[in-house]
Amino acid sequence: MNPLLSRISADPNVCFGKPCVRGTRIWVSLLLDFLASGMTIEQIVQEYPHLTRDDVLAAIAYGRPTAGAALPDWRP
Repeated sequence: MNPLLSRISADPNVCFGKPCVRGTRIWVSLLLDFLASGMTIEQIVQEYPHLTRDDVLAAIAYGRPTAGAALPDWRP
């Protein structure tokens, strides 16, 4: 297991159980959306100074397994 993943938590009582950076209410999906829109890790950390580079890397590591998953067929 990637040690960075210990930085991610999912608690049903916090943010509806969405995976977040541990000790925050910042969703993993939000960080991945920022990266997908072109923000750099450095820009994210500048906007959210309580996050570290490793927190953002942990979000990437958390999302990695689903990146290779097949998408469901959505066509009618």
